[in-house]
Amino acid sequence: MRWLQKVDHIQSLLEKWIISWSVIGMTVVLIGNVIARSLLGDSWTFAEEVGQFFIVLVTFVGLSYCARRGRHLKMTAIVEMLPFKVRKGLVIVITISTSILLFYLSFLAIQYTWLLYDMGRVTPALRVPLYLVTLFVPLGFFFGGIQYLREGWLNIKYKQAVIDGTQDPNWSEQGGET
Repeated sequence: MRWLQKVDHIQSLLEKWIISWSVIGMTVVLIGNVIARSLLGDSWTFAEEVGQFFIVLVTFVGLSYCARRGRHLKMTAIVEMLPFKVRKGLVIVITISTSILLFYLSFLAIQYTWLLYDMGRVTPALRVPLYLVTLFVPLGFFFGGIQYLREGWLNIKYKQAVIDGTQDPNWSEQGGET
């Protein structure tokens, strides 16, 4: 299991790095465009396109990050009133089925990305191959699937608590035992 913790740690660092630099990049480009439009009277033709690229990155890589931190949307009002065993079983079913769905969406996104590659589609302003932008969609779905699978596994392994990403009895994000 140590290797799994190391993979999880590397994935966590990669997610943080991608999200952080995407937000910084988006900020620089979009504020730069506003300044250019205000001072020079002319917008950058590529600014909107680059902003969209960064939004795709933050959205789909952020999916995994939010699942890891338990910050995804949850409808828990009814679930929290259920008896422990029912709640535990429900959480396991939900996390495993969500993982399967995200892996399937990753598969579909890979097919779509491959189609864009075959078609040779490019973005209008920068002429960047569109498949390069959509590569982060299957990556985000795949990382999210891993996180939900991990959460489901932890709920199966640790019977005494319902693990929802906000607490983790023996799996620290730093890659060591807690």
